[in-house]
Amino acid sequence: MARMFFPDLRLNVELSGPEGAPPLVLLHALGTNLRLWDGVVARLPGHRILRMDMRGHGLSDVPPGPYAMGALIHDVERVMAQAGLRDAVVVGLSVGGMIAQGLAVKRLDLVRGMVLSNSAARIGIASQWQTRIEAVRAGGLEAIADATLERWFGRNWRELPELPQMRAMLLATPPEGWMGAAAAIAGTDFYTPTAGLTLPTLAIAGLRDGSTPPDLVKETADLILGSRFQLIRGAGHLPMVEQPDAYTDALRGFLESIGHV
Repeated sequence: MARMFFPDLRLNVELSGPEGAPPLVLLHALGTNLRLWDGVVARLPGHRILRMDMRGHGLSDVPPGPYAMGALIHDVERVMAQAGLRDAVVVGLSVGGMIAQGLAVKRLDLVRGMVLSNSAARIGIASQWQTRIEAVRAGGLEAIADATLERWFGRNWRELPELPQMRAMLLATPPEGWMGAAAAIAGTDFYTPTAGLTLPTLAIAGLRDGSTPPDLVKETADLILGSRFQLIRGAGHLPMVEQPDAYTDALRGFLESIGHV
């Protein structure tokens, strides 16, 4: 684990795996951090893996919000540059998938392929996000925790063994960072730019996902020529936590199919 220093902020980054191996970049969701990917990293030893805490999350700096999606994209761009990574497969979960789309549109030299996990070209509507932002501003993340976890995990969310870990991760997120990144999601609609992409893409959805339901993920996948879609049953919004073996198998199959091994 290391900090990368830039003129305006410090970002917490972890780079693992053998140097010179095919690079993967893992981008987490709103209200989580890079630890979300622990199970995937342990199951993919043959790749050079870069993961980072998004600004306002984990151990990265928390600049005042709201954040622009362009700033989140630029953060990944400069972390990759400092790490010396190009031609990577970028795996983005939820807002991380939005960042991956924007990065591919802006810097195709950095992105060889994408995995859009539980993500879409547009997630929710601005008024929904504004209501959540106001709730967090008034009552902290505890005010939205139950509703968020139910969207993530589905009807029986209180019974899941992953619940304590994921609740703790959500509540550990700085409220200012959560609100800043939520504002970026609220202001983003990538339907038109994403429809112009032709790079290898895998879209992954969880059957129980109430945040980015399978139909929404499939709609975004259908924008990208030649993309493929995979549904993971027994999972919601965080399949890398709920079904790490099935999730990593899906990633590995995609990487092998495009020769990124």
